[in-house]
Amino acid sequence: MIKEEQGVERIRIPNRVANSPVALTDIMIAAPFLSRLLLGASVPGLALQAAAFGAYAGSAAKDWIRRLGVRKIEFLAVYGADVSHLPAMSLEARRAEIAIFTRKLNDVYRPMDVPRPELAEQVNEALTRYISGITGQRVETSDSIRSFMLAQFLFPFAIGGCDFISGDVAIFRDTGIFEPHVIAHEFSHRKGYFKELEAQALAYLALVASEEPVLVQSAYSERLHRQLRIVARKEAGEGAAGENHFHDLVDRASLKPELKWAFHALVPHLSAAERGISAVMRRLYDERMRLTGQNGLSDYDEGFTRFLYAVENGAA
Repeated sequence: MIKEEQGVERIRIPNRVANSPVALTDIMIAAPFLSRLLLGASVPGLALQAAAFGAYAGSAAKDWIRRLGVRKIEFLAVYGADVSHLPAMSLEARRAEIAIFTRKLNDVYRPMDVPRPELAEQVNEALTRYISGITGQRVETSDSIRSFMLAQFLFPFAIGGCDFISGDVAIFRDTGIFEPHVIAHEFSHRKGYFKELEAQALAYLALVASEEPVLVQSAYSERLHRQLRIVARKEAGEGAAGENHFHDLVDRASLKPELKWAFHALVPHLSAAERGISAVMRRLYDERMRLTGQNGLSDYDEGFTRFLYAVENGAA
């Protein structure tokens, strides 16, 4: 378990936008349209939009100033791997890891019955302690989570999201045993780790280091889920064939029935329209990631699993 030193430096990032009743980005987008629709005039909506933008910009500026004093983890120096330095991982190694984490999950499994606000608080503390144990700096951020953002209509394949500018976080649907990792991933963004592989890795490492059974279980679940998705694609191909094979692999795994149900439920059944939107947005998001020095959407699973493989096999 990561231990915090006495007198550790503290930096508090306010994340005031995260505490507003409604996402300010949603107000900025929707206010003019709703005003025109409901009132027959756009002026009230434009005024509300301007007010929301002012609050958003002011909060984001304060957060940005505080982040200037944050010491970030240097992944290559600390772990021996980062988005640009990842070892290859064979299909045999992936299958072996699936067997290992199937056993681990069966051993630690317990039902997820922690309310989301309490869970968010636990996850935020675990993440904060883990990072401070490495950097010597406690970066304190909000543990507020909203359950709705307009962005979920643009990204129907997404489970959660974080506005990198304001730190506003939303979890779009209940994911059961996976939820602590989903929250930790988005909270990593909130703390300034904007690359998806870094958020995936920090979430996993912090939850395992916490030694809290529900949090450890979630980390193991995410790792097993990602390996199953990769093996499914390598054996059956992309698209529907890969998704169907993923479910076959889950059925063939020696997981407890409750765990199998959770893995099946994690992959949503999208409508034809949602599949179309997802295909377009996935391509755009993949390109956006590559333009920011990442490896694309593969960082969520290929990069994540290869990074942990490097850390655990002596690359650091």
